[in-house]
Amino acid sequence: MLRHNHGKGEMMSKLAVKGGTPVRDVKSNPWPQWPVWDEREEKALLEVLRSGVWSYNGPKERQFNDAFARFIGTDYALSAANGTITLQLALEACGVGYGDEVIVPGLTWQATAAAAVDINAVPILVDVTEDTWCLDPTKVAEAVTPRTKAIIPVHLYGSFVDMDALMPIAERHGLWVIEDCAHKHGGQWKDKKAGSIGHIGSFSFQLSKLMTAGEGGALTTSNPQLWEKLDALRNCGRRPEDDSDADKGAGVYGDEGNFIQSGNYRITDFQAALLVEALERLPEQNKNRDENAMYFNAQLAEIPGVLPVRRDERETAEAYFNFAFRYHQGEFKGLPIEAFRAALAAELGCGVEGSYEPLNACPLYTPPTKPWRHKLTDDYFARIDPKRFDLPVCTRVYREESVCLHHNVLMGTRADMDLMLEAIRKIHDNADALM
Repeated sequence: MLRHNHGKGEMMSKLAVKGGTPVRDVKSNPWPQWPVWDEREEKALLEVLRSGVWSYNGPKERQFNDAFARFIGTDYALSAANGTITLQLALEACGVGYGDEVIVPGLTWQATAAAAVDINAVPILVDVTEDTWCLDPTKVAEAVTPRTKAIIPVHLYGSFVDMDALMPIAERHGLWVIEDCAHKHGGQWKDKKAGSIGHIGSFSFQLSKLMTAGEGGALTTSNPQLWEKLDALRNCGRRPEDDSDADKGAGVYGDEGNFIQSGNYRITDFQAALLVEALERLPEQNKNRDENAMYFNAQLAEIPGVLPVRRDERETAEAYFNFAFRYHQGEFKGLPIEAFRAALAAELGCGVEGSYEPLNACPLYTPPTKPWRHKLTDDYFARIDPKRFDLPVCTRVYREESVCLHHNVLMGTRADMDLMLEAIRKIHDNADALM
């Protein structure tokens, strides 16, 4: 049952941001911690320490790669330094390079587009759907040109890109599909997990993500030629060393020697040890988060001015990085969204943010500042200028509609969800105090 503050005294009804009593006292009732760890992680890290095998295809890394491939449902998985470099390596493995166009959503972390810029390709920023904030397949179809080589769909904030609509577009034009799954560890579209639908899946294990080793990333694929290229690219250009591994994709570089130009993008066995345990924990954590999210969204739909982000019925298993919902200030007496977020953060004692800033106005995404600008053509720099793209839905989501909370708020109980709902109702009933 929802608890209401009405009639419980002036301090309870007064908004916390104005000096009232918050709905949640985080000193006595803290949110679930993130990251999660206990003696299992301690034991695993000590095993690596005492083994003396701290990096370079260590036993924990091999164990994790095998387990992650099975979990995602691909033939191969490879660990790498982070979720930014995995996108870059995926593009390179697909042969994307100078001047080639890569379609990406305008609403995403800047690394999705920056990975293309870093190999001198051209990110084409495309708008998102209004109710999922994910790449709009109809806009993708309109953006394809003879220069297009790849699409990077980003499964964002718990939502899935409509892969049933996207994959036929890619197949029709002969395009590579690299799924950016940084938010979607364990999410499932019909009978396939995120990272197994496109040609390559890219994952991040940065501290805030659903699985974490502090930093790190992974690549998934079922294509043996792509696997061999990816393995070489993340390992200083070396082809797989193990004979049994090399047989999986033998011949890709056989005529040109055993090496290609690349760098060191490996992880350590300490990180892999943490990831082995994180993968064990993930299914139960995802289940808990999803149950709480479904309950919260059902109740949220009854509150004026706030709407759940649409969950497609083809999503058979959900995974939330940030938990997001949509805000309409008209139902909150015209309260600007920045004031709503601040008030909600004060009531709940946790961070409340907006979506990523659209890439055509994001201060972190500034391709023309790359140091090699003077080496390339003016035409190329005109093509990568993000300001040339019109992203009305992305802009509206960021400026007016998006409310995002870290996934740890979904790791508690139904009572925690009731407190979140109570906080929203409290702001709705007292919005005029913030005007």
